[in-house]
Amino acid sequence: MLQEIPLQHDPVDLPDDVADLLDVAERRCEAFYAEGLGPRYYRYVPSDPTVVFRAMDYLVKSRQLRGMRFCELGCGFGIATGMAALLGFRASGIELETELFERAKALHRDVGLDVEILNESYLPEGYESVQGIGGKDLVVPSGGQSRGGSLDAPTYEGIDPAEVDLFFVYPWPDEEEFMRQLFDEVASDGAVLLMYQGEGEISAYLREEEGDDFGDFG
Repeated sequence: MLQEIPLQHDPVDLPDDVADLLDVAERRCEAFYAEGLGPRYYRYVPSDPTVVFRAMDYLVKSRQLRGMRFCELGCGFGIATGMAALLGFRASGIELETELFERAKALHRDVGLDVEILNESYLPEGYESVQGIGGKDLVVPSGGQSRGGSLDAPTYEGIDPAEVDLFFVYPWPDEEEFMRQLFDEVASDGAVLLMYQGEGEISAYLREEEGDDFGDFG
């Protein structure tokens, strides 16, 4: 069960270390497209990092999070992962495409950030995606763990999603519901999903146990 968290991410000046990270990342993104790699990885589209940072900053300062463990699903260059590390999170990213994985690792290394990037799918073993009417659908193994299923909880190599307090993702429009389903399946109660939706729009969702009522946020 997901409850939307109203976000009040008023404009704030970016800290110098975040601004420096974004400056380096922007130059590398420009080089990536100048090399003609955009068409090869056409599904990689960076989110607006300023909007994402302000939303993460709001969630931290307003104490909406139970802890400081972060994971970016489909991290690309790992820009949000880097910003999370600068905000004090123990930050990780997951990226299937090896080219993007290597660029994320290089970016964090060169700016001196200690983050973990995994070169694998954000779909745990046994989980699949299929094209449904209006978008992707998540296929869960029989007896999936969500809501007390019989299977072991899904994991990534080196990351236990049940320990992650804040997930971030920028899905394609027809994959938004799919990512909410995936979050509901792999996360534990009390975790938050931050989802960038393009054009400066961003939303946050709390995974709560059915029957709980935490009231309004804000």
